[in-house]
Amino acid sequence: MNLYKKKLIVTSSEIDEYNHVNNVVYVQWMQDASNAHWALLIKDIPTPDYVWFVIRHEVDYKNQAILGDEIIIKTWVGKTEGIKSVRHFEIYKGEILLVKSQTTFCLLDVKTLKPKRITKEVTDLLLGKK
Repeated sequence: MNLYKKKLIVTSSEIDEYNHVNNVVYVQWMQDASNAHWALLIKDIPTPDYVWFVIRHEVDYKNQAILGDEIIIKTWVGKTEGIKSVRHFEIYKGEILLVKSQTTFCLLDVKTLKPKRITKEVTDLLLGKK
């Protein structure tokens, strides 16, 4: 497993009218962590000929975060085959699990934006088997 972690502190702009982190913010954090992890994975590839598009989010909200909480986002890639790849997320406040989620991505050709079969090289990259 090629685990990526990101730490952040909850800001006032992320708090909703119920004084906790808004659900949409968690999805944005997952997107940001996913993008950062992917950028790290492809840092040695000049211009990939593919891009990822989200086709499904599954999010389980377990607990709440509030202003000033330190958050750890963990993400890794799971089942990857055909044209789809599943990325997992866990978001914690200390030892408390706040969110457990998975997002299914579809690999697309960068020029045509049509689905593209995931190659062994891309799978190895995602799973940290360089």
